[in-house]
Amino acid sequence: MLALRLICLYKYRPKENMSSQTPPPLKRKPPVFAPRTQAMLKRLQEQLGMPVLVYWISTAGEICQNDVTAMSAMLGPGKRAKRVALFLKSDGGNPEAALRLVHLLRQTFEHISLLAPFVCASAATMVALGADEIQMGPTSYLTAVDSSLKHDLSPVDHNNYLVSVSQDEVMRILRLWREQGKGGNPYPEIYRYLHPLVLGALDRSSSLSMRICQELLGYHIKSRAKTVRISHALNYDYPSHSYPITARAAKDLGLNVRDLDPVVDTLLRELNHVYSEMAQARLTDRDPHNYHQNEICNLLEIVGRQVFYQIDKDWFYRKEERRWVPMHDQSAWYLCTAVRGKWQPVRLHIR
Repeated sequence: MLALRLICLYKYRPKENMSSQTPPPLKRKPPVFAPRTQAMLKRLQEQLGMPVLVYWISTAGEICQNDVTAMSAMLGPGKRAKRVALFLKSDGGNPEAALRLVHLLRQTFEHISLLAPFVCASAATMVALGADEIQMGPTSYLTAVDSSLKHDLSPVDHNNYLVSVSQDEVMRILRLWREQGKGGNPYPEIYRYLHPLVLGALDRSSSLSMRICQELLGYHIKSRAKTVRISHALNYDYPSHSYPITARAAKDLGLNVRDLDPVVDTLLRELNHVYSEMAQARLTDRDPHNYHQNEICNLLEIVGRQVFYQIDKDWFYRKEERRWVPMHDQSAWYLCTAVRGKWQPVRLHIR
């Protein structure tokens, strides 16, 4: 009898831990709309009468060296083609990657028409310089390409993140010093806030920017004096790095700018809307100090293939450092192709 009571007590004991624990929330994932974007690309190609290549980057991404490898993998081996229309939207990134990307496209296509219905800023403006023509609409703009960088010795902000330092800002400090007639050497005062190596890196970055602009313009402009003039203007003549250079200003600068066809502009806006939906950040909150980020940021596409980079990682707030740090990073590139009528993303290994 005692044994029976013990068995009953063990079998029907309250499961304290099971009831108190809640399952972790499912990770939210971004959608992949390859069938829709492929149909839009085909309509766009019919309207333009040439192949269309997409290089679309959300506000969470930037032009980087891996984009060149991804672009090469997407284009694949093939014969040199006559023309291509490049739909570009980006807030900028690595200028050296922009140079490599244009060089890759120039090896594949003889004539590049850049479609810029939205923003082509900083390093994206450099990509635009390498195109034979730039088609701009009512909301299009390029920007200045003056140097700014985050150095390991840069100052930090209130969140303990490195601050980007601009060459233009440093030059303005020196100019104001002279205009106010302070005299003497201003650098000891500047060194109190900026490490000398940061200033040296800025000067080198400015020289690099000038050189890249001249090399990109040299693909289609034979006059060296003209390439130097345009490069100097983009690096030194604008009051801010994000100053919007509209179609009219770009023409005055000497770039080959054409008006974007209204029908093409409408199709590009529809395509941009779908890409923006794909690139919406999918965040999964776990507690006040932990969350998961899942987001598509860099997207390349041509008829038959789509390549994208997907951020997939956890974030943890480290109180001691007052900043968010990434953990369990599974971010990767994906190549999406049609397999038996269904578009399947497959991991594309890039290192």
